[in-house]
Amino acid sequence: MLPLETNPGAYQHVLGLRVVRRFLPEPFPSEEITAVLEAGRWTGSSKNRQAWAFIVIDDRHAIEALATAGHFTAPFSEAALAVAIVRLPEGNDFDLGRAAQNMMLAAAARGIGSCPITLHDVERAAEVLGLPAGHSCRWAIAFGYPNAAAEAEQRRSARAHGFSGRRPLEELVFHNRYKA
Repeated sequence: MLPLETNPGAYQHVLGLRVVRRFLPEPFPSEEITAVLEAGRWTGSSKNRQAWAFIVIDDRHAIEALATAGHFTAPFSEAALAVAIVRLPEGNDFDLGRAAQNMMLAAAARGIGSCPITLHDVERAAEVLGLPAGHSCRWAIAFGYPNAAAEAEQRRSARAHGFSGRRPLEELVFHNRYKA
């Protein structure tokens, strides 16, 4: 079997993905969100079930209503739009996470920032989104063009409060068994 073709640029893109919490107040063309949604659609899934649906929310009042279903939803306040990731009855969280990450990576490749949002009150989220029985939504993604100055300030503030970035690989990786 031949090895897969390498793509160092793609690898660096994955390592460089950063959550964006502060956005510029400008919308982006519909073809951009279509491209991001295509990345979600093409995500692999268990048994190829594709047991998800994506709800694009671009109405300010609807975004604000969805924000009431979570505790840490401030990134919604400046987002151009949000995508709610709906779990269909036979879906699983692992597949939804994969679809979310693919959309976030695709958005970053197109110059669009993103931030995953947990919707802690799934009943409220279902009500806002009009979901039928058996469908649920625990996560959404805020999208928009990054506000570079506000993001830089937020990161400086986070570092000043002790948030220092990624833990070293040596703290995360174990071989054969977990060791505390």
